[in-house]
Amino acid sequence: MLAYMSRRILMGFVTVWAVSIISFLLIIMPPGDFVTAHVAALQASGDPVKEEEVEYIRKDYGLDQPIFVQYYKWASKVVRGNFGVSMQWERPVSEVIGDRMWLTIAVALAGVVFTYILALPIGIYSAVKQYSLGDYTFTFVGFIGLAVPNFLVALVLLYLGFAWFNASIGGLFSDEYIDAPYSVGKVWDLMKHLVLPGLILALAGTAELIRVMRANLLDELRKPYVVTARAKGLSEWRLIFKYPVRVALNPLISTVGYLLPYLISGSIIVSIVLGLPTVGPLLYASLIAQDMFLAGAIILFIGIMTVIGTLLSDLLLVWIDPRIRFETR
Repeated sequence: MLAYMSRRILMGFVTVWAVSIISFLLIIMPPGDFVTAHVAALQASGDPVKEEEVEYIRKDYGLDQPIFVQYYKWASKVVRGNFGVSMQWERPVSEVIGDRMWLTIAVALAGVVFTYILALPIGIYSAVKQYSLGDYTFTFVGFIGLAVPNFLVALVLLYLGFAWFNASIGGLFSDEYIDAPYSVGKVWDLMKHLVLPGLILALAGTAELIRVMRANLLDELRKPYVVTARAKGLSEWRLIFKYPVRVALNPLISTVGYLLPYLISGSIIVSIVLGLPTVGPLLYASLIAQDMFLAGAIILFIGIMTVIGTLLSDLLLVWIDPRIRFETR
């Protein structure tokens, strides 16, 4: 088990390194750079910019150097926890991201929790009560969840909040806690505000996992060991939860690897609509402005979340499925 974990962690570090290269190349590959976008914005507002000033800014940020030199300098700083200075905000990237990173993780975890809380029991019920009215109802609702974009649901809920309750349902904090230091009251206020974005982000993922759980459990319920256990007199629900459900959970546990980064990257438009102080709106703005240090740090953060999610799913699979534990030996 220890050797298996060590191999997975080592592969995780290699993956993060590869993600850092890819994210850096994706940011600098488009024509132009931050200076070009900045100069274009100044000229559009009527402020003339001299060529000497442009060259000075490009040299100050190291944009006049070869790509591999820029990557080496950026990666060597990242290893030491220094993500550089945001060109757009003119502040260190760590300060710009600040609490937004932890709030993003909180929103993503809320989405994951709601996804599994809703998907597991509904998927089990749909499989056990196949072709029943409840099965058809949940299937219909699941298809709606897959078809309707999350940001559209957020817009509808915002409208209903204003129209019916005359209240804003956006943000993650009440007005009195926005600039207040963290306390028990602020954390509780955050948890109350996490319910709505967590449910919105969990909508599509829940619909998908319901179908996966239903299909896998139906396949397990038809296998001979279930028929044998039922013939020996084992109660129906004890039989279902002791054997088939555990085996059917494997594909769902493996989805943790992509569910975390999907919720973070997929929450960009939802965060903009609901006014959530997460890294999603920052990533959108940094990509438009070609702020390579800020965008690179956020994309690297999403890649790290992918690696962490994959590692967690591998460890959970080893813990749940004895067959995988045997293979690791």
